[in-house]
Amino acid sequence: MAWNPLRTRVRLPFFLLIVLVVVALPGVPSAEEQDEAIEQTILRQIEAFANDDQEAAWSFASEGIKRRFGDADVFFSMVREAYPAVHRATTIEFVELVPHGTFDIQVVRLTGPDGQLWDAYYRMVRSDGDWRVAGVQLQPADMGI
Repeated sequence: MAWNPLRTRVRLPFFLLIVLVVVALPGVPSAEEQDEAIEQTILRQIEAFANDDQEAAWSFASEGIKRRFGDADVFFSMVREAYPAVHRATTIEFVELVPHGTFDIQVVRLTGPDGQLWDAYYRMVRSDGDWRVAGVQLQPADMGI
């Protein structure tokens, strides 16, 4: 095929337009950035529990949790009584993140104040661009053989 200057002139602006569109698009968080955001949300909530900061702990709860418990005091009391391993975790290890479409499950291995190991299954949801805790299920950690 012979060289055609018109064809080259059309392709170059089109190519530049594509490059500009890609560069100008708002960044979609990478999987690693989302993992980090989820971990930070959980860590900050656990830190709030450790510091007895009810309002901060409440701020990481999803709207569903907020509707269910009504206020920070009721929520904080429930966590203190029912989830001592979350309320006073002494070690925290992020084990696995499992996507489920509209929510993610972050598995966290916690050591409770009594030294017992627990696997905490955090249900994480997006709300206004931020990750929120929509629930936690605890079970004794399976340490295998």
